[in-house]
Amino acid sequence: MKTLFLFLISMPLLAAPIGPQGIVGTKANPKRVDRLQITKGGVYENYLVDSNWAGGNRVKITADNVTLRNCEIRNASGNGIGIFGKNVLIENCKIHHLLAGTFKQQTDAHGITGRWGKILIRNCDIGLISGDCIQFDPDRKSTGQVMIENCRLWTGPLPADAAGFKKGERPGENAVDTKTMSKGERAQLIIRNCILAGWKQPGQISLMAALNLKENINATVVNCVFLDNEVAFRLRGPTSRKGAWVRIERCAIYRSEVGVRAEDTIANLKINRLGFGKTVKRQYHTPGCDFGPGYENTNQFVAPAIEEALRKGLR
Repeated sequence: MKTLFLFLISMPLLAAPIGPQGIVGTKANPKRVDRLQITKGGVYENYLVDSNWAGGNRVKITADNVTLRNCEIRNASGNGIGIFGKNVLIENCKIHHLLAGTFKQQTDAHGITGRWGKILIRNCDIGLISGDCIQFDPDRKSTGQVMIENCRLWTGPLPADAAGFKKGERPGENAVDTKTMSKGERAQLIIRNCILAGWKQPGQISLMAALNLKENINATVVNCVFLDNEVAFRLRGPTSRKGAWVRIERCAIYRSEVGVRAEDTIANLKINRLGFGKTVKRQYHTPGCDFGPGYENTNQFVAPAIEEALRKGLR
């Protein structure tokens, strides 16, 4: 799998439709549970995990070689899925309404979290969570690989009161947030063919970003669309911890305050074919610093209509 990830990072990917495709969530007659604990490898399909606002990891995966497919996880004050095994595929799942605390005193409830380790998250819809849609690794005890493809990672105004939140409040911190061990091999992250939208409501955290990429990672973001965010890319260099290495390839940003925010003199930032819609207020921001060594930025373009980008992908 490590060889596969390194190959995917370097390969010239063709344009592809962006966002989830086909059926996402449960099929007919799902098995309804309030928690699912997976301790053996295998395929687990068509579960509706409705948690009645309980906490903890509502789907907890401690086995290796697991596929979780066509499930819906909702109504919890804890994480939707906690992954503590390797070789795990999460596919065609819908995760929403994970809400801890209140809007004014928010507590993390993540969509998918756990340890780095040959994880593929594919064709999922994750939104309306009070933490991050996807966060690896909050304990900073692992390294490995995570790939996220054809997903929608979003937040927006709640349609009705839920848990300690009120109708119209917009929960959440980031679509993706990265944490790693401070030493050792860089964790590998690939995000491709994804929609990241809605990360702009003030009040939850001081700076909201779709992607909050930091620490000891090597990240590649390809063929993704960013909509209605305070910051699309928040890219963080070294502080007391190592800084992220990031490559952006064929992405487009629309209706946002800031496109790329580069902090802490981030090194090895490579950007090729990044498109901006006309309503992006500030394309690049380097607060108190400049781009670090290894910075490249080529072939910037005017982003096409959003519908076209989603349907055809970005070339």
